[in-house]
Amino acid sequence: MRADHGRGGNGGTNGTEAELSDSLKTFGAVLKALREESGLTQEEFAVRVRYSAAYVAKVEQGKRFPPADLPARAEEVLGPVAVKVLTAAAKSLTRRAGLASWFRQWAGIEEEAISLYAYECRAVPGLLQPEEYARAVFARQLPPFTQEQIDRKVAARLERQMLLTERPNTAFTFIIEQAILERGVGGESVTRAVIDHLLNMGDKTNVEIQIMPLHQQDHCGVDGQLYMAETPGHQWFGYIEGHRSSSLIADPGEVSVLHQRYGKLRSQALDCRATVNLLERMRGAL
Repeated sequence: MRADHGRGGNGGTNGTEAELSDSLKTFGAVLKALREESGLTQEEFAVRVRYSAAYVAKVEQGKRFPPADLPARAEEVLGPVAVKVLTAAAKSLTRRAGLASWFRQWAGIEEEAISLYAYECRAVPGLLQPEEYARAVFARQLPPFTQEQIDRKVAARLERQMLLTERPNTAFTFIIEQAILERGVGGESVTRAVIDHLLNMGDKTNVEIQIMPLHQQDHCGVDGQLYMAETPGHQWFGYIEGHRSSSLIADPGEVSVLHQRYGKLRSQALDCRATVNLLERMRGAL
């Protein structure tokens, strides 16, 4: 089975925005109720969580996307039970409404995966993007995003990345083309942040990062990026993307082809130690 999720037309976009608007309003209402239950005004709450009162007001009104660290900042203010409610509301909001409609089915599989493989030749994988890089990527999209849309998408991406720490028993394996880093999206400071982040994430016991060198005559990834995930029931799925569309692949024969290709890519890429050495050299050259 291959499920295609093209976004053609305006209907999908309008539906996503309507869903997002409702979700933001719901989150705002939850935050307001919890704040009022604690006997705090917006101004008092804003001071304690270190945001402006105007920003808190807009979040409660459903006009602004909440920052990812809001529940953590609010724990001492609202209490542990209230923060659990707020965290659940935030997780639902960012992992659904903040993601492209054609990506959500894969995102659901990704959240439950016990193994996740990724090969990227276009950009740093979303699960490994520091905030600076994510903002640089979204800021260069066409048609252009508004600042609010960029904030929303960045928050969703950073929320997804919690999987790397929330699921320590999931094996995450990434193969990234060196050319992606050499491209320098966002400038030297952003590239430096990316390299530092990759080095840091590569230290995790459940994360393996390999760089595919610029010069590799036996490269078998010419058909483009690919993702694979193993579910708790040991079923494998494949996932590929195009412009504003994606395909979820479940047919065992097709998934087998992706397995073969990914295995070959791993053998062609630099091993983890050589990858660290290359990243450190690139970092020093900036």
